[in-house]
Amino acid sequence: MEFSGEELTFKRIFNYIFGLFLITLGVAFSIKSGLGSTPVASIPYALNLILKWDLGITTFIFQIFLVFLELILLRNNFKRKHFLQVFVSLIFGVFTSFSISLVSFVPQASNMPVALLMSVVSVFLIALGIFFYVPTNLVPISVEGATQAIAIVTKRPFPQIKICFDVTVVISSLILSYVFLGNFGSVGIGTIIGAVFIGYTVKLIHKINYKLTGEDVDLKKM
Repeated sequence: MEFSGEELTFKRIFNYIFGLFLITLGVAFSIKSGLGSTPVASIPYALNLILKWDLGITTFIFQIFLVFLELILLRNNFKRKHFLQVFVSLIFGVFTSFSISLVSFVPQASNMPVALLMSVVSVFLIALGIFFYVPTNLVPISVEGATQAIAIVTKRPFPQIKICFDVTVVISSLILSYVFLGNFGSVGIGTIIGAVFIGYTVKLIHKINYKLTGEDVDLKKM
C-alpha cells in the first residue's frame, strides 16, 4: 500500500505518530514551566482570551486558516491529502490531553532555573517530534504544513523558515493580546525561547543524525 507515492510502512506510521506525541509532550512541559505557551499555541490562546471561546474552537479556526494559507501558497501543488490536517488536529488534541496527564506528577516549577529547564526540555521534544514526523510525508499538522509551504515557495531551509514563522506567530499574539486585553496574554519568556530555538534545534538534530547515519532527511516533503 502506498501513500504520497511511497510505501506505507510500519516505520513511517510509527515515526509519524511518535513525532506527534513528542510535540504534544513538549507542549505539556511548556505549560508546566509557567513561562508561557508554545509559540504555535499563542495565537489560539490569545483568541480564546479575547473572544471567550473554547480553546479547541480557536485552535481549530487557526489551523483552518493555515490550511487555506497553504492552498494559496502552493496552488496547483496543494494536495488533497492536506485537507486531512483537520482530522489530524483532533488526534493532536487527544495526544495533548494525554501528555498533560503524563506530566501531572511533575511539580510546577518553583523557581526560574527549574522553569527554564522545563522550557529547554519542551524545545527539544518539539524539535525532535518535528524531525520524526515531517519526513514521513504523511499528513502534516497545519502549522508545520504552512511552514513547509513557505519553505518550498521561498526556497529557503525549513529550519530557517520555522524560526521566522514562530517569531511571526508570537509577535502577532503579542499585538492581539495588547490591543484587546492590555497585556501579553499567554506569551512569556518560554514562548520567546521556543520561537527562537525550536528551528535551530531541528537543524542541530538534523546535523547530528547526518553525522551518525549519513542520512540526509528531507524536511520539505509534502
